Amino acid sequence: MVLEGLGKSLRDVLNKIAKASSIDDNLVKEVTRDIQRALLQADVNVKLVLDLTKEVERRASQEKPPAGMSLREHVIKIIYEELVKVLGQPKVIPLSKQTIMMVGLYGQGKTTTTGKLARFFFKRGLKVGLIAADVHRPAAYDQLSQIGLKIGVPVFGDPQAKDATKIVRDGMKHFHNTDVVIIDTSGRHALEGDLIKEIKDVAEIAKPNERILVLDATTGQQAGPQAQAFHDAVNVTSVILTKMDGSAKGGGALSAVAKTKASIVYIGTGEHLEDLEPFNPERFISRMLGMGDIQSLLEKAKESISEEEALETTKKIMSGHFTLKEMYKQMEMLTNMGPLKKLMAMLPGFGMPGLQDKINIEESQKRLASYRIIMDSMTDAEMEEPKLIKSSRINRIAKGAGVDPKEVRELLHQFNNSKKAVKGFMGNRKLRRQLMKQFESGQMDVNQ
Repeated sequence: MVLEGLGKSLRDVLNKIAKASSIDDNLVKEVTRDIQRALLQADVNVKLVLDLTKEVERRASQEKPPAGMSLREHVIKIIYEELVKVLGQPKVIPLSKQTIMMVGLYGQGKTTTTGKLARFFFKRGLKVGLIAADVHRPAAYDQLSQIGLKIGVPVFGDPQAKDATKIVRDGMKHFHNTDVVIIDTSGRHALEGDLIKEIKDVAEIAKPNERILVLDATTGQQAGPQAQAFHDAVNVTSVILTKMDGSAKGGGALSAVAKTKASIVYIGTGEHLEDLEPFNPERFISRMLGMGDIQSLLEKAKESISEEEALETTKKIMSGHFTLKEMYKQMEMLTNMGPLKKLMAMLPGFGMPGLQDKINIEESQKRLASYRIIMDSMTDAEMEEPKLIKSSRINRIAKGAGVDPKEVRELLHQFNNSKKAVKGFMGNRKLRRQLMKQFESGQMDVNQ
């Protein structure tokens, strides 16, 4: 999970408030010291930390809780709101026709992030084209081409060319009927005059709607000055922070960039091409505090699951038809949405202290994969009618899947429990009729 260390420390703070016998000035002072320690360890600027905690202390002592809210809940709300303020205002890049120019120094992850962004738009139904305009770094064209091949997005460029402006001019003509054109520009080891001139020349030709700066979160507080320098030079409109998953300095980078008034639009949360998330301060802080992020979970589901598949599976289950085939489809949908740990972190309450220790996420992920392998060893008749699976069949399935027969029995036990749960839920006839009526009339979007 992004900034896992900071998130755990902040969740411990909330847990201390939740378990306190009473909320008084001494507790508030103790809590603010804990917050200071957590933020400083995450490399957040000292002055910013002091200002934030002073404001938390002031509001907690002076503000009265709104009607219907306890003092305990009010203090937690204040902490949440002040943390959100540190990260600035959210900005959303529209899912519409546009040109995006990517800029940044070498080693920041610019080309990979260009591919991640292309995949993000492509997965949302837009026609995307990539222009390889980095004419200085060896193999830059090859790297972008390989990424484009993986995500199914065309790449325009010439590995022999040395004139970035010509490539961009020709590339814009080539992609004139494309919804989103993303230009991967050259970088340098420092922001030098020739880089500034090249970026300005490319911008003059492409007239991009967005100039996105890619910054490595491991640079911590230095991300702020870098963002400001690029903004002064080429009028940066947005920022993407990479390597947020493994950086102890990520908090410093987030807060430093936000302080420059540059809008952070996405964060890189891993090495894979799907590891790019729209950045929303409220959602980000909510997830870190263990309050969940249902909206992001639903968006990930929409990206990974076709509405037709989800609708077909859901209608079968609602009609009482729940077999191993439906169970397999559910597991497949869940796997396509990404690592289980990331998905669980989006559920409210999952990040609270102690809960993750009770649920072995890695073990659960392995079990899901094992179950699918076991089901791949079954016949269609067995998948449709699990009652057929007796001792001899269990042994055959286990041998085919390369597992112990007890794992096959465990899967069947899990299936029976799931079937009982579905049967119990759908036993409510009134609810069942109401939901079926909505499905048949097309009024229900199962992805929402």
